[in-house]
Amino acid sequence: MKINLIAIAICIAFATSGCAKTESTDEKVDALIAKMTVQEKAGQLNQYSGFEILTGDIDDSKISDRNQRIKNGLLGSVLNVLGTEDVEQAQRYAVEQTRLGIPLIFAFDVIHGYRTIFPIPLAESASWDLEAIERSARIAAIEASAAGQNWTFAPMVDISHDPRWGRVMEGAGEDPYLGGKIAQARVRGFQGNDLSQPDTIAATAKHFAAYGEVIAGREYNNVDISRRKLWETHLPPFKAALDAGIKTFMNAFNEFEGVPASANTYLIDDILRGQWAFDGVLVSDWDSIGAMVTSGVIEDDAGTAEMALEAGTDIDMESDVFVKYLPELVEQGRVDEALIDKAVKRVLRLKFELGLFDDPYQYIDAEREKALILAPEHREAARDMARKSVVLLKNENQLLPLDKNIKNLAIIGPLGDNQFHMNGFWRGKGQAADVVTLLEGVKAKISNNTVVRYAEGSGLETMDQEKLADAVALAKQSDVVILAVGEDADKTGEAASRTNIELYPAQKALVKAIHATGTPAVMVLMNGRPLAIEWSEANIPSILNGWLLGTEAGNALADVLFGDYNPSGKLTMTVPRKTGQIPIFYNHKRISRPLDDTRYTSQYVDSSNDPLYPFGYGLSYTNFSYSAIKLSTDSINLNESLEASVTVTNSGKRFGEEVVQLYVKDMVGSAVRPVMELKGFEKIALKAGESQEVKFTIDADDLAFYTRDMSFKAEPGDFALMIGPSSISYESVPFKLTVN
Repeated sequence: MKINLIAIAICIAFATSGCAKTESTDEKVDALIAKMTVQEKAGQLNQYSGFEILTGDIDDSKISDRNQRIKNGLLGSVLNVLGTEDVEQAQRYAVEQTRLGIPLIFAFDVIHGYRTIFPIPLAESASWDLEAIERSARIAAIEASAAGQNWTFAPMVDISHDPRWGRVMEGAGEDPYLGGKIAQARVRGFQGNDLSQPDTIAATAKHFAAYGEVIAGREYNNVDISRRKLWETHLPPFKAALDAGIKTFMNAFNEFEGVPASANTYLIDDILRGQWAFDGVLVSDWDSIGAMVTSGVIEDDAGTAEMALEAGTDIDMESDVFVKYLPELVEQGRVDEALIDKAVKRVLRLKFELGLFDDPYQYIDAEREKALILAPEHREAARDMARKSVVLLKNENQLLPLDKNIKNLAIIGPLGDNQFHMNGFWRGKGQAADVVTLLEGVKAKISNNTVVRYAEGSGLETMDQEKLADAVALAKQSDVVILAVGEDADKTGEAASRTNIELYPAQKALVKAIHATGTPAVMVLMNGRPLAIEWSEANIPSILNGWLLGTEAGNALADVLFGDYNPSGKLTMTVPRKTGQIPIFYNHKRISRPLDDTRYTSQYVDSSNDPLYPFGYGLSYTNFSYSAIKLSTDSINLNESLEASVTVTNSGKRFGEEVVQLYVKDMVGSAVRPVMELKGFEKIALKAGESQEVKFTIDADDLAFYTRDMSFKAEPGDFALMIGPSSISYESVPFKLTVN
């Protein structure tokens, strides 16, 4: 019966062509548009939220009359309708009870996992492991699609230099080159090789554009940057995602040059639709179209609909302005119906590409949902991704890895036995009950001879003197303390900006009290952003940046703590000493008075300029040595390339992985250039005593930049090429780029 209903729905849509199988997708779309009323067209551009609200406030009436709106053809896509049962109910209304039987798209914020929760994206980026990151997104797509979803609003590819902004947890850090590579890996993971297959979902590059530059790191704030900064820093990851075949983009909340991103013709029409020739779907952020009235650039909702559509935005998420006002705007002659047709065509084409017209119910399979959600192999992949994301920041006197036969071990801190916070923000359908805590992971790892005890010590932000006293007493009885401290998961992510990124005072007091006992301590930071831990760096022997690692957090951390996995993570955001250093990032521009030993130079009077931990930094339980760099030539012209090679040796006693990083410095440019820029990296694995030659190729494209007149090209001149384990530890050799 279901198959017949689907066939009827599709044939109704294409009655004029007799459902000819030889028709192209565009021909089918055009035939369908020709049958639609203006109101039905506006409906395809309308998106509402359903039952599970994670991204903003909602009018309850929209839920109560959702089905009626679907029947009337006033809804083209929904978000937050989850699970095969609810998805099927909504889809049947759309396909079987509307005039044209056009299926819905179901969307959800699948940011770092659906039910099996992987590390937050910032943590994943610290792995520098593109294959593992792609696998993480692939599993997220498999689980989400098994629950009826077709579309995710990820990856977030915003570059940010400000960890006060809570959404840094959702991105890949501060570098546009690395951010682009990670964006492409995640697009491949979500979309697979064939979007019509029922285990794939359409990906979204967000937030277009420059949202990572919000003033003061405050969510929903405006942006005030030059076009040079836009093109150099913020656009490259979006272009990389586009090159990887991403199907959709999302507007940003911010304005650019005085015009909100949802109606910014320079961003949308000139760049995205024009120079980049993107013909996929552009969706607004939550009520970002309607919010243009609040920002004061237009006086009413009808005007916002007109502005956004004419700029090239296709789908209105939650503003309700397209469906309400586009028909009357057409009737008044203010909007050309052909513009609506263009937007509808892009939306319908996506539905065809997702296979929804071939089988609107192909994503709805309760048995598949039951079999794939939280599958054992998914949990194992999450554990692998989590341990690859951990960054070893300090390891004084080789305190780590810990001995599994240690006699008395204490886990102290408010996050030591906490399930909820490990899933981080944007936790999809992740359940706290699924999470392995640090305490559980450690208990599963140690020998039967080890006694493990736990004390909370403090709350995340509150101090209880009795709990503190218990923790101090436990520390004095123990051989080693694991300090589990960090952030509330809901104080990272959207709408979670902070003015101070140090540990909360209660936890700082706890750390100092445990340190005062004299018992060796390992700090495990569980965080959604870089944290300024200057005192801890100076006083705590060993520190792991453990992030918020998801479902398998405790097992992954135990793997690292006890040496079953040698940490290989490297930071992708610079860690400041103090909040006052923000914004701080490695690839800053050269300045007229760089730091020296005189007073009138670029410096603080109350702190070092240097970060606490630099971009690309991360230690290992083994040591790696680098040979001198070899260049195939020290001079190339605009049509040539050079090969740079270095031999890396594991000079320690353990198997380990190293991220070999390549940077370039342009010595003189027509516009001020960065002190260095990442241009390549390779993650290698070496046994103790093993060596491997790592090769990089550099050509003029790698040296190109936006010159004084904003032309993108390479300028002949002198360069430095640097290879090493971080942005502050490297060997450097000169080379030249010459005119042909």
